[in-house]
Amino acid sequence: MSRKKHPEHVNHERWLVSYADFITLLFAFFVVLFASGQSDKKKQTQLAAAMQAAFSPVSMFEPHSKKPALTQGAAAAETIEPVAPPVPSPHSMDRTAAGVRKILEEQKKSAGLPPGSLTMHTTSEGLVISLQEAGFFTSGSAEVQQQSRQVLMKIAAALPAGPMRIEGHTDTVPIHTEQFATNWELSSERAIVIARYLFENGPVSPADLAVTGYAEFHPIASNATPEGRARNRRVDIILLSHPAALR
Repeated sequence: MSRKKHPEHVNHERWLVSYADFITLLFAFFVVLFASGQSDKKKQTQLAAAMQAAFSPVSMFEPHSKKPALTQGAAAAETIEPVAPPVPSPHSMDRTAAGVRKILEEQKKSAGLPPGSLTMHTTSEGLVISLQEAGFFTSGSAEVQQQSRQVLMKIAAALPAGPMRIEGHTDTVPIHTEQFATNWELSSERAIVIARYLFENGPVSPADLAVTGYAEFHPIASNATPEGRARNRRVDIILLSHPAALR
């Protein structure tokens, strides 16, 4: 006599096993993501600290905290405020003007520079010391003449610490040499050479200097005459009365 087969019991809760496995895998995935994120933050902190330490010896930035903040938010976003350059006082301006006049008188007695090659006047921006090409450079060159180097060193020593702008100017006669393609390059290179003399031989800081070349586009005299063109070929040292004019 054959036994009667009972119908197999169907387990309707097998999905719980698959669901539990899925939740476990999902949890593991987010744990990995969290761990990776923490590692990246640590590396970013180390990188920022290393960069800050690298810049500290040359005093390019003024550190406000030993550990740079990397989290978002207004409280964490520390800003580094630039240090404003010192403004020359009227007394230092007068002393500088007197010192340059003394140098000018010495040159007149020794006939070291051509007449009119070193002049001085005041504008709304500050004291302007003009160095004419005839006394400091040969035509088409940015190399300071030998007899003018001592004069530049004396001028540098007479200048006060503070913001100043060095401007190179030319006349309208075009130039095209192997070294200077246009008057832009010539005027800029002359201004750079004078700026280097100033901060290498005086109290002027390179951070307080702005150097620019204007070519022939800022004349002070007519370019229609040789005399006017000679006046336009110059480098101006401007002792700025306002630090904002340096930017």
